[in-house]
Amino acid sequence: MFIQTEATPNPATLKFLPGRPVLEAGTLDMPTREAAAQSPLAEKLFDLPNVGGVFYGADFISVTKTDGDWQQIKPAVLGAIMEHYMSGAPLLAAEAQAAASDEFFDAADEETVTLIKDLIETRVRPAVASDGGDITFKGYKEGIVYLHMQGACSGCPSSTATLKHGIQNLLRHFVPEVTEVRPV
Repeated sequence: MFIQTEATPNPATLKFLPGRPVLEAGTLDMPTREAAAQSPLAEKLFDLPNVGGVFYGADFISVTKTDGDWQQIKPAVLGAIMEHYMSGAPLLAAEAQAAASDEFFDAADEETVTLIKDLIETRVRPAVASDGGDITFKGYKEGIVYLHMQGACSGCPSSTATLKHGIQNLLRHFVPEVTEVRPV
């Protein structure tokens, strides 16, 4: 088994590509050891020194370090991922339960929200996934779009620029009602 790695815009996060599907649908963000309890692999990764976050995408695993140098951390992470996949163990301890939707927006804005969600799904999320993260819609109120950043995007030094210059400009172009984009 050969696992590729890719740098992300967040220097604290490295993207691992095992060459096979990771999650069949959606993404899974485990920013804490407690959240990692739903995945045996994530638990193994959190047992390693300086691992502070694990994120699963369709075909990648992003690992965020708390401290230290990737040259020391990376071999242990690669070993844990390889050992997990070679064992044939399931990625998730139990069937992942879809989180209840905690989106907020006024029913009168449903058409605008549908357009915003479509733009995020088709134009933003694929680009963000290539950087080892994810961005999901959380709400829309009075012209402000609220987005949740996960994986490599959470805490990334360039995330503010991505939100303000990239996503905000894109949404303003296609949806004139949008005045601002904010993280939640």
